[in-house]
Amino acid sequence: MKQNGNKTDPASENIIALAFALGAEEIARAACGAAAAVNGGWGGECAYLSTDSRAIVDGCIFAAIAGENFDGCDYAAAAAEAGARIIIAERMPDGLDGKAVDVVIVKNTVRALGDLARYAISRSGMKTVAVTGSVGKTTTKEFVASCFSVKHKTHKTDGNKNNEIGLPLTALSAQADDEYGVFECGMSGRGQIEYLSGIVNPDAAIITNIGTAHIEALGSRENIARAKLEIVSGMKPDGVLVINGDEPLLYGARDTLGVKVVTAAMHNRDADFRAVNLRRTASGTVFDLIYMGKVETNLEIPTLGAHTVYDALFAIAVSVVCGLSMAEIRVGLRSYRGVSMRQRIYGLGGITVIEDCYNASPESMRASIDVLVSVAKEKGGRAAALLGDMRELGEHSRLLHEQIGVYAARAGVTVLFTYGQIAENIATAAISNGVRAENVYVNPDCTNPAPTGDMILGALAPGDVLLVKASRAVAAEAVIEYMKEKTEKTSKR
Repeated sequence: MKQNGNKTDPASENIIALAFALGAEEIARAACGAAAAVNGGWGGECAYLSTDSRAIVDGCIFAAIAGENFDGCDYAAAAAEAGARIIIAERMPDGLDGKAVDVVIVKNTVRALGDLARYAISRSGMKTVAVTGSVGKTTTKEFVASCFSVKHKTHKTDGNKNNEIGLPLTALSAQADDEYGVFECGMSGRGQIEYLSGIVNPDAAIITNIGTAHIEALGSRENIARAKLEIVSGMKPDGVLVINGDEPLLYGARDTLGVKVVTAAMHNRDADFRAVNLRRTASGTVFDLIYMGKVETNLEIPTLGAHTVYDALFAIAVSVVCGLSMAEIRVGLRSYRGVSMRQRIYGLGGITVIEDCYNASPESMRASIDVLVSVAKEKGGRAAALLGDMRELGEHSRLLHEQIGVYAARAGVTVLFTYGQIAENIATAAISNGVRAENVYVNPDCTNPAPTGDMILGALAPGDVLLVKASRAVAAEAVIEYMKEKTEKTSKR
């Protein structure tokens, strides 16, 4: 493996610029494959990798992934024509006659990417932090990366590319001089966190909480906890696990995990790190920290809500464990910048919008409603919420949506819009618990944002505050885009 000195982005986010150029035989050794030269082969090394045959540059590796509705191997010839020089595939592709291409045959291309990522992390020598949990993974990951970046060159998961394909591609895109990698680990069932942990081989890991996301697949919060705790399986022997000390399912298991455990909490007085005395400011939240017999006052984060204080607290704990000073951590916390569509607050046509369309679960819905009500009180306007479907809740879906309706009503939401068929249960429960029926608007068709956008623009007045929150699949941001376009057209008349 040779270091790739050319890190020029070849103008496509689907192309990974590798830290180290790779040849077919090295790939075969790392991915447990068997290199097979085609028509004399190529014999060189590639500095880029892509899983998309439409996104190829000359001297690129093409990983031919077999999906449910396609087989990347069918597009290998097109990739070679476009400049791919090494192809990773589960069978010998057709149409390569006369092309200077090396082929590496593997049992499973997705697993081969994981093997390559594990090899690249080990080869680079960078230290790694893995972040998982039902809610708050991405925000916690961003806080950790922001803190570490103050002192170390740090690589991180882009957005929420946290699955068996996204995480390996993230690891492979790290640069040769990165000192730390912060990787988000997602899941939809048992065994997936264990697999991702084995790739990352964490020096430190974080479990943010145990919620109800993925309860459709796993059946209970206890099973979700077991799945999240798989993160310890790939940890280094001297690794440290940071857990939510306010979650009994995690706190109760801390002595059974076989690794050093550090606890972070707000309510558990026995936690190693505890955030207390939370205060709202014009630009975010301030809190005090009790840890290791010490007190730090007035830590600042540019986010709202107690749930984001938890995320910052996990980042503080792992930063201290990894040797950062409190002065460096303070700078990192203040430097945090959220990812797109997560708790962005701005004005639109006289109303204040809290855009939080990144994803949704019952836990994050309640946390966002708390932020909404707090902001509305501060601004003196009505608290309005556009709440969409929460997915992957299985047989519990109706009850959990109804509980959100009850929570919204009792928290003080006075105007409610629902988006999607499942979200209608939020509306019904909200009305039953005190929200006036004339202030509740329902659109079951989340493929058509216009009716909801029109209802919002017609119902809200200047000074009102609107929360937009739904599962990623609902694409609730389309409602906001519709509102922006219509507001802009109206203002030009």
